[in-house]
Amino acid sequence: MTSRTLLLTALAMLAFAGNSLLCRLALRETEIDAASFTSLRLLAGAVTLWFLLRLRSTENRRAGSWPAATALFVYAAAFSFAYIHLDAGAGALILFGAVQLSMLAWGFYRGERLGFKGSAGFLLAFAGLLVLLLPGASRPPTGAALLMLLAGVAWSFYTVLGRGVQDPLAATTGNFMRAAPMALLLSAGLFSQLSWDMPGLIYALLSGALTSGVGYAIWYSALRGLHSFEAACMQLSVPIIAALAGSLLLDEALSLGLLVSGVAVLGGIALVLSAQQRRTSP
Repeated sequence: MTSRTLLLTALAMLAFAGNSLLCRLALRETEIDAASFTSLRLLAGAVTLWFLLRLRSTENRRAGSWPAATALFVYAAAFSFAYIHLDAGAGALILFGAVQLSMLAWGFYRGERLGFKGSAGFLLAFAGLLVLLLPGASRPPTGAALLMLLAGVAWSFYTVLGRGVQDPLAATTGNFMRAAPMALLLSAGLFSQLSWDMPGLIYALLSGALTSGVGYAIWYSALRGLHSFEAACMQLSVPIIAALAGSLLLDEALSLGLLVSGVAVLGGIALVLSAQQRRTSP
């Protein structure tokens, strides 16, 4: 891995964790509602990605698809509404745990088999999520946890649909531009509940333009220098970054349950990825 790839990857992981922090900060500390945050995030992301695409080429190469855009919208909406009641670290852990487990389940459906080490890792990761979600003093609210699980499954579906696209930046731009009107319809349906203030507006625009739009563009650039195993492993750092940043910046508690669950989920997924890498190595 070159130093450029390493730098781009680190910036992308910070951007992913930043999405959790900005969303949680906006919904906890400002007057903005989840629907408005989602709409502004997707609109800002669409505009930013369109601008980046135009900088790269004057040709209109916007791609993407409606199924992928729908998955993107479901992810963004469920993500925002879940963070009304979730801490940044717990939300990121549930999200990325659901993403990785969903991808593993999809691979199993497609005929991929994990072997003993991979199966043990899958069970460990699944048990880690159960530790976080089972009744207890540190358990996150059930409704919010289920919404974040839905966000993770939707992001997995979006990832599957995006595999093999010829121009990831153009496809992402098209998906954001299709998803933004869906978010506006959601906001219109909840018109009587909409509220926002200037700080909330700024956080939403930063999340859309910087940690989503620019962050996704950086990530796609980083992927050119990463093997699939490396890319998957790098994403396991996001819940840790989000939990530590949430504790330092938002005064969110690092509970024992979250720590135990995090070790189990991330360790289990690392076992699965390690097993897959060994099986695919020449």
